[in-house]
Amino acid sequence: MSTRLSDEELIRQYLSGQPTHCFKALYDRYVNKVYRRCLSMTKDPSKAEDFTHDIFLKVFNKLDAFQERSSFSTWLYSISFNYCSDQIRLARRVQMTDIEDSANYNIPDATEEHLHEETLHLVNRAMKSLSANEQALLRLKYEDGMSIATISAMLNLKESTVKMRLKRSRDKIYKLYSRLHTT
Repeated sequence: MSTRLSDEELIRQYLSGQPTHCFKALYDRYVNKVYRRCLSMTKDPSKAEDFTHDIFLKVFNKLDAFQERSSFSTWLYSISFNYCSDQIRLARRVQMTDIEDSANYNIPDATEEHLHEETLHLVNRAMKSLSANEQALLRLKYEDGMSIATISAMLNLKESTVKMRLKRSRDKIYKLYSRLHTT
């Protein structure tokens, strides 16, 4: 029965006293998507699983705050993104590392494959030096393939703001990559 109801109908049903059916249906519909979002941001399956559970607890404790201004999936995705960003930011405060403190990388006479790996490694190092929000924005656009319009709706930003932030983040990556590549 609950699989035929829309997300919004399930939420109305939950708020009217049938939480078990609603929770199970919405959880089953979105757990994999939330987990993949968390995994793409944390790169750690264990953390992604923990974050996924935390996000669903948070969502269902605040379900009455859902006002249907956007779809439930967009609202859930926004909460997931913000939760992961906050957790990553907190973890960085605890364990700050400076890009200059990292090991020096000498490129020996190497094969093309090694050069490709080195390039990927340098890009990843440059990515890690960006803020969690900058990284997440780049991942939404380039890993998840989201449109500017979708990202702007999800993050409650103007499309021009999203475009500018993407450009600035790409520019930072390029500058950091160039700096790392020449050292």
